Amino acid sequence: MLSIESWAPSKYIYRRSALAASRDCTEVSPGSRLVTDITAGYYDKNLKTYAVGRLLDLGCGKVPLYAAYKEYVSENTCVDWGSTLHKNEHLDFECDLTKPLPFKEAEYNTVILSDVLEHIPQPELLMSEISRVLSSGGVLFLNVPFFYWLHEEPHDFYRYTEFALRNLAESSGFDVISLSPTGGVPEILTDIYSKSILRIPLIGKCLAISAQWLTSLFIQTKFGRKVSKTTSARFPLGYFMIAKKNEISKIGSPSRR
Repeated sequence: MLSIESWAPSKYIYRRSALAASRDCTEVSPGSRLVTDITAGYYDKNLKTYAVGRLLDLGCGKVPLYAAYKEYVSENTCVDWGSTLHKNEHLDFECDLTKPLPFKEAEYNTVILSDVLEHIPQPELLMSEISRVLSSGGVLFLNVPFFYWLHEEPHDFYRYTEFALRNLAESSGFDVISLSPTGGVPEILTDIYSKSILRIPLIGKCLAISAQWLTSLFIQTKFGRKVSKTTSARFPLGYFMIAKKNEISKIGSPSRR
């Protein structure tokens, strides 16, 4: 990663020794704190277990997960689309993620693809490329939304079921280690309410923050956890997947580097 010395937390921060959504409204909208907190929890729990070696952070933005994985990897390469408005000082490569990646075969041990796959018009190509650049046994971390509003239009193409994600991973040469819904009906209703109420002048922000705070307390109770888990099977807020490149995989297009 370029300019490591100037890196600063953005979307995610550590609060009470746990990764969480930033409370800075310029980094995370007050209407998105709950869903971002939930996603942060999955990365915080699993990066320490599976992240290793050379890491490729695809669609990295401001590299918000750097603090969560830096202690477990030997180096990280940051990749994102180029921006003509705001130069990202941490990018190692500016490239189009809808095209072949500019890396050698089996060059990385870990790949992160966070909140990116829904914006890729041909996901099979990107998954094939990730498989190609991962070493045998290398691990992919991926999260996507499901019951979620349109965002980054017009570049919001898909919502993936667990069956689509598993099929996409396995057909690209991965074995799925875990595939979990990241919330159920309580989280979905709160997310929709918060993002909708936020537009009300003066009180919208306070109502959105309060609703998410109350839901976060609810889903920490025994009953709340049960409601969330039970409803997430049919009404998932999103998914978090960890997949390992299988040892016999030869999938991937030729290196373009």
